[in-house]
Amino acid sequence: LSLLLSLLVPAHTTRSPDCGGILTPSGLRYLAEVSKPHAESVLRKDLMAQPAPDPSPASPNSRSQIISVKVDKFSLTLVPDTGMRLSIEVDLGITSAPSTTKEMRLSILADLHVEMNPEGNLELVTSDCKPTLEEVQSTEEMDRSAPHKSSGSDVDKQINVEKICLEVSKLLLFPNERLMSLAAPFPITPNCQVQYLPLAAPMYSEQGIIISLQTTFQVAGTVIPLPVSPVPFSMPEPASSSPSHLILAFSEHFYTSLFSALEKSGALNVSLLSSLTTATLAERITQMGSLFQEDLPVVLQAVTRSSPHVVLEEDKATVELFLTAQIGTGSSLFQSFLSVNVDVTARLHLSVADTRMIISVAAIENIELSLATSDVGPILAALLEELFLPTIREEVPAQINAVLRQGVFLPHIASFTYTDVNITIHKDYVLIPCNLQLEARTR
Repeated sequence: LSLLLSLLVPAHTTRSPDCGGILTPSGLRYLAEVSKPHAESVLRKDLMAQPAPDPSPASPNSRSQIISVKVDKFSLTLVPDTGMRLSIEVDLGITSAPSTTKEMRLSILADLHVEMNPEGNLELVTSDCKPTLEEVQSTEEMDRSAPHKSSGSDVDKQINVEKICLEVSKLLLFPNERLMSLAAPFPITPNCQVQYLPLAAPMYSEQGIIISLQTTFQVAGTVIPLPVSPVPFSMPEPASSSPSHLILAFSEHFYTSLFSALEKSGALNVSLLSSLTTATLAERITQMGSLFQEDLPVVLQAVTRSSPHVVLEEDKATVELFLTAQIGTGSSLFQSFLSVNVDVTARLHLSVADTRMIISVAAIENIELSLATSDVGPILAALLEELFLPTIREEVPAQINAVLRQGVFLPHIASFTYTDVNITIHKDYVLIPCNLQLEARTR
């Protein structure tokens, strides 16, 4: 039976996070702040569209109407190990014939949390909702009597409480349509895409809401297998409360997987036009003179011979590329006359623009050339290094940067971008604290 069950276990058991994020209490406060106008708009539409009850049972024929809706308080707080608490206070202006106006206050207290639905998407769910409605009396009235709190039946008559509680999560600016956008595929190059898949429902700690993600890459629409992470990755929690709205973290394995995906898509294969020609090469290597009757430009066509590897250390990120360069002539009809292995170690620079991580080769730290054929002497090997190292040192970073210039989209939800970004590179992972900013709506 155990053997049979092991065969039925889905491939998801091998899934492990390689990146993630922590939405901090500061981030929740910001989401509440930008959601307040949205909530007021939604409530105004819902409440002012229906007639209010009669202010007095003695005048059953007099119809009342909600004429104003103003959200006075809108807060979103973290409840560790449980979820979030949404607290809303709404001032309602109610008028009835002939010209009587009174004010009432609608208070909504709701518990929210994020679940993972069967489709694998994150979904905002309301677990508890308690609305109360009370009349706000004038000073003179308060002298005569205590504030009146309406009964449950009065609330039902006054507004559609069930509807508000059913859709209370829509008062926030990140309903489920936006949460689904977190797992949307994003382009890196024309034929390579990245996708961040949540592995489970978020966890709630005092530091914030922790989401673990696994990255998948598609080349030409097909998900590609990637190297297995040697070390399981978990979100590093900050030691103290962070002032940033969001803390993103990316493992070393994430960056190695990214470059492996680019390698499999062919994006790291480069064609380098050297400053040499067959005539100038023949001046140094006499055998070349008999191979070519005319003077032709010398080209290096480099392809990856094994997967790249990224190494993260404190304040430093490097990528190791393993290429094989065919040295030859011609562009449309390439004729190779020598094959050279090229191992490059390059320093990476990381930055963030909007919701994209810009990765660029800042400098080449080391290049090793070795002839793919062993029957060529050490003198020729040293000569090839002298002739071709300058071209490789200059052109390899330029062509890789051209591939990566659009950047790699970070995990994000629609309509929000990142500001005040601070990137710190640690051993085995990169930490990106940043603030959220709601994008201006364009009409």
